[in-house]
Amino acid sequence: MNGPGAPCSGYLLQADGEDPVLVDCGHGVFGELLQHANPSRVAVLLSHLHADHCLDLPAMLVWRRWAPDKADHRSPLYGPAGTALRIGAASSEYPGEIDDISDTYDVHEWVDRSPVTVNGLHVEPFKVSHPPSTFGLRITGPDGEVFVYSGDTGYADVVVDLARDADLFLCEASWTHAPGERPEDLHLSGSEAGDLASRAAARSLALTHVVPWSDADAILDEARAAYKGPLQLVHQGQIIEVRPPFPG
Repeated sequence: MNGPGAPCSGYLLQADGEDPVLVDCGHGVFGELLQHANPSRVAVLLSHLHADHCLDLPAMLVWRRWAPDKADHRSPLYGPAGTALRIGAASSEYPGEIDDISDTYDVHEWVDRSPVTVNGLHVEPFKVSHPPSTFGLRITGPDGEVFVYSGDTGYADVVVDLARDADLFLCEASWTHAPGERPEDLHLSGSEAGDLASRAAARSLALTHVVPWSDADAILDEARAAYKGPLQLVHQGQIIEVRPPFPG
């Protein structure tokens, strides 16, 4: 979650030999992206249209239009219904007008459980429990490795379907399970994230989206009590290699 030295939210994926894919593009993500990839070559997948998951895209539009090695093609941009309007409104320099982003992005809208292929990755969106329209993403690589991103979500059975047998489940855990700390059907506690990962038989669990005012160690302890597999709290700049399990 956004805080000192911590952009939020954005995750860069790449299959061997393919252009990168950026999952979400919230505050500060574009600057971090410049350390790892040419923005003109990056496809973008948005889980939802809350500011902390999408509103650094206007900065990327500036790069793609004006940088010396600016884009010579349109890259895929997938998101919920209204993505082009949301990003276009944020990008426009005139209040009440919409910037036409179709010069740099080929925009597509998610359809629940309808898979797409982006830069060598098979992506299946699952509509989860978070306002407004929000999608968790089940992403399968060329060797069958499965990476799952919960997006933002409350506790829901659909998250178990989303994360079933994932090699890596990147799951939000915004706060602890202490009474009165969290509204219902908005975000997960550490206990809920661990329980969902356990129910899904995920092979490993990585927790993200911890809000700055919450206790990260307590969240990790909660998840550890509910999930017995490999577990970690992600940190800025971390690289995780996702591999399928060895046969047998």
